[in-house]
Amino acid sequence: MYLLVFLFVFFIWCYKSHASKKYMRHAVRNLQGPFAIPLLGCIQEISRLRPKNITSSVASMFAKYGKLMKLWAFNRLLIVSADIEFNEQILASPTHITKVAVYNMLHPWLGIGLLTSDGKKWHTRRKIITPTFHFKILEEFLEVFDHQSTILLQCLEEKADGRSTIDIYPLICLFTLDVIVETAMGTKVNAQTSKSCQYASAVHEMTELLAMRFVRLHLNNELVFTILHPFKKLRQTQLIQIMHNFTKSVIEERRILLQQNQHKSLHAEANEDMGCKKRSAFLDVLLQATVNGQPLSDEDIREEVDTFMFEGHDTTASALSFTLHLLARHPRVQNKILAEVQQICGNSEDPLTLMNLNEMKYLECVIRESLRLYPSVPIFGRQFKEDFAYTHSTLGDGVIPAGSELYIWSTLVLRDPKRYPNPSEFVPERFEDVDEKINLSTSPFSAGPRNCIGQKFAMYEMKITLMKIVRTFELLPLGEDVQPIPNIVMCSENGMQLGLRKRKA
Repeated sequence: MYLLVFLFVFFIWCYKSHASKKYMRHAVRNLQGPFAIPLLGCIQEISRLRPKNITSSVASMFAKYGKLMKLWAFNRLLIVSADIEFNEQILASPTHITKVAVYNMLHPWLGIGLLTSDGKKWHTRRKIITPTFHFKILEEFLEVFDHQSTILLQCLEEKADGRSTIDIYPLICLFTLDVIVETAMGTKVNAQTSKSCQYASAVHEMTELLAMRFVRLHLNNELVFTILHPFKKLRQTQLIQIMHNFTKSVIEERRILLQQNQHKSLHAEANEDMGCKKRSAFLDVLLQATVNGQPLSDEDIREEVDTFMFEGHDTTASALSFTLHLLARHPRVQNKILAEVQQICGNSEDPLTLMNLNEMKYLECVIRESLRLYPSVPIFGRQFKEDFAYTHSTLGDGVIPAGSELYIWSTLVLRDPKRYPNPSEFVPERFEDVDEKINLSTSPFSAGPRNCIGQKFAMYEMKITLMKIVRTFELLPLGEDVQPIPNIVMCSENGMQLGLRKRKA
């Protein structure tokens, strides 16, 4: 009897759940996609997805169903796109800026800050933070970029024997952590000279863990993840604690320093014992900001600091490491960078200026081309809170219904052969004649209202670092080619391997 009642209730629930998506199924009838079983969706396709094969699997589906396709994941409608025409419309929209629900997995770590929030809270935080990236403040950071990259050169010199294969990524990761802590947080952790950093290791392990959960959709739910993988859940909690303890200590240290120096201006010299200038625009602004007359809470500040620390060090480390790996395999490009640096700087050891860096057009092309091949953020996601009407030259007028989730596959968009001839080849010259205003759909920093707020910061940091490394060392094609994996941030399963040889003076 009880079994019959259970089966009856279960049948009614299944029927109502399936019926509730009738409008969504009708709205996307013009889009193709894998066969979907009611309620279970395209389980035959989804069950095979892993971080290592997800890009090739999605590319195969695009080839079969088109670059704008639908994918039912259980009872969730996913719109997966590598369609430039469609992407331009959605990324330009000031309305559809909500991140997809899977970003909820980041909440225990990053909270609901600039990366994961939407609506009024997102607009308020963006307004508070935007002035911290004014070009005058960025110019002050050049001294930090220069100093920390000099330490990086010293670390690399120990390995520059011209024979040994090294994985450049761990060293670059420590460098970018030193940069972000000193520039944005106003203190130092000396990660490079200590040769290790628990925070950097925790970030790397956490992104791998989250990547695994992203592709296994049932693990998106925190309760299901806890029940099925209790030891992984425990490890996730430990990693979050490590990262939170690190950022809380940075915040507290800076708060005390600000209290000691309230009579000084925002960019005055801080206590000499701290060993750095009071140039920390980002954290200082957060500590002194108010919303409706009230200061930000400790939790508000912590979630923004965690977000900025993650986005400001891991994404840049990925971009720099892939670029160095590519340069090691393209000596022609190395030589062109050297020639440009020589033309602009000569043999001068004077500190670089923004004007110098802005003149390095070819180096910028190199960075853009590297990000095209290996974008630091390989997938962008949006949640549709209301219907989105679009126009398409092939599909005609269409509607993406409210409740759908959109995933833009930038790794495939940026290798579209119609836009980029020989898309798998490293050819920086392809960007020499491109308009300065990068097309919305092909920007590796995302685009539209939710573009990367720190992209100029990252570009200047990468330019100084690459220029100094190429000027000092010859990069050699030693070791294996990269095996990219689209985690939250693009990484390589076997690291970014190369060799180094000191250039003759």
